Amino acid sequence: MRARLRDPVWWTNALQILKTVAAAVVAWVLAVYVFDIQQAFLAPWAALLTVHATVYRTFRRGAQQVGAAVVGVLVAFAFGSLLGLNALSVSLTIFAGLVAGSVRGLRAESTTAAATALVVLTTGASDEAGALFSRLADTGVGIAVGLLVNLLVWPPLRDRSAAAHVDAIDDRLGELLSEMAGTLRGSVSDEDLEGWTTRTSELDGDIERAWGVVRQARESGRLNPRRVARDRMRATDHYGAILEHPEQAVADTRSMVRTLGLARVPAPHWVELLERAGAAVSAAEPGELEAVRDDLDALAAELAADGLPDGTWVMTGALLVNLRKILASLDVVADAQPVQVPAPALAGAHPNVRSRL
Repeated sequence: MRARLRDPVWWTNALQILKTVAAAVVAWVLAVYVFDIQQAFLAPWAALLTVHATVYRTFRRGAQQVGAAVVGVLVAFAFGSLLGLNALSVSLTIFAGLVAGSVRGLRAESTTAAATALVVLTTGASDEAGALFSRLADTGVGIAVGLLVNLLVWPPLRDRSAAAHVDAIDDRLGELLSEMAGTLRGSVSDEDLEGWTTRTSELDGDIERAWGVVRQARESGRLNPRRVARDRMRATDHYGAILEHPEQAVADTRSMVRTLGLARVPAPHWVELLERAGAAVSAAEPGELEAVRDDLDALAAELAADGLPDGTWVMTGALLVNLRKILASLDVVADAQPVQVPAPALAGAHPNVRSRL
């Protein structure tokens, strides 16, 4: 709990939840007590759907939400007026709402039109002439409140979340390399190889998620009125360059595992270098990574084909190449650590993550 309370990413996510709750409640209060809208269920519903992780997405999805909600209300009013509330009108309402949601421009809200139409129809007020305006006004209040709350109440910047995702990848890869080295000193089973391959696939997923958060971080600076938004978003320009290197390192690690699966090569000095590399990656020590790379080059120069057991030179050479490429990829990543953004008090004075990023 102490670590969470010190984590700015946790605070950003917690604040976003509170803002969403506040927007829904305020929308309902305004709809009921200020605009005197009967059955004001669409106001909190619309506000709940409008508040998103970034201001830009809130405006974009808010516009789509307006369109989808209006379509849903009109569909419900049309079928409710013609058929009343029965199985046929419910089925036609859902069908028409889903078809409308598949139209370009509303696809991000593919089910909102159908859900809104269904709620309006089943409340029993869709066949009243005055209900159409009430439902549209109800929806408009919710969307307006959601937009204003996310825009004016600490508009979210997602650069800290992006930095946390990028910063964690090299630690996990370093742990995997260290684990492989420890196991290679003894006997390696097929389960070990399968587990390592699975770990590389999980790292690929971590990198993919990190790319998504980086894109979200860049988006969070758009239309954001906070004074520090532009400067802090400049730091995220470097995150993409950092992420490209772990992608290659993970691919080479997977290649190393496959090579070990083809032939169980004896564990000479290269396993010690693998262990050192894993520790250096986890600790983000570029100097140690460079030393490991120099020692690896020296080992490759010393090894001779006739100095290794028969049939192992090709596989040993492949493993050395894999390790050499991993070190080359992670040099840049280690040099960029720690990936972080300035504390709020320093954000205006020092916008970059680190000068060498």
